[in-house]
Amino acid sequence: MPRLEDITPLVLTWNEAPNLGRTLLRLGWAREVVIVDSGSTDDTRAIAARHPGARVIERAFDDHTSQWNFGLDVVATPWVLALDADYLLGEGFEAEVEARDEAVDAYEAAFRYCVFGRPLLGSLYPPRALLFRRERCRYVQDGHTQRLQVNGALGRLQTPVDHDDRKPLSRWLLAQDRYAALEADKLLAADPAKLGLPDRLRRTGWAALPAVLVHTLLVKGVLLDGWRGGYYALQRLLAETLLALRLLERRLNREGDA
Repeated sequence: MPRLEDITPLVLTWNEAPNLGRTLLRLGWAREVVIVDSGSTDDTRAIAARHPGARVIERAFDDHTSQWNFGLDVVATPWVLALDADYLLGEGFEAEVEARDEAVDAYEAAFRYCVFGRPLLGSLYPPRALLFRRERCRYVQDGHTQRLQVNGALGRLQTPVDHDDRKPLSRWLLAQDRYAALEADKLLAADPAKLGLPDRLRRTGWAALPAVLVHTLLVKGVLLDGWRGGYYALQRLLAETLLALRLLERRLNREGDA
């Protein structure tokens, strides 16, 4: 396990003023925080400037994979802590890092999904590798998202990370439509026989809609989170609806070209 002084947090930003300050507040232990900004026009850079050790580098955005890998090349320490600007490290992260002694190359963490600042009982947000040896890992594109390719052993952190996005709903909607287009291309290009059950349902363009609502509310238990749980369930339903529309759009375009 690395020492804290061997870790550099790496954060990507674009108009993250509603989130960045809270994320940086949990990184006071770091000697340097590298922030790769895509040309923010809000107070993101001013917030970063108030944080000791923050180094902001502006890079025109092309895609998230390239942005992350650019940041990896900037970091000087052997270990990287890759964080979205709406990720908050849980209390106990520093103590866990200092106590562990394992020969691994990357650690993944589980997430608590927050709605308006309060964590839900469950979510569909998967674990993600975010603490890793810089020279052993690289990002690759995977549908609408980017995946860390780990060339070595993978461990698991016990300290959870909060996903607490406070940006306006309009930003979320724009992002989801962009993600849906990328995910539709990935699903249509894939061999259906090699897809897991969730992706096979999503590829139909309709079957995932009732499934995601039932799974989120009942299996993940967010029904017990009241209005916040309902808000999250509707978000997931809307995201799957956008994907279904993008899939149908592409199929209809292919029929028209035939």
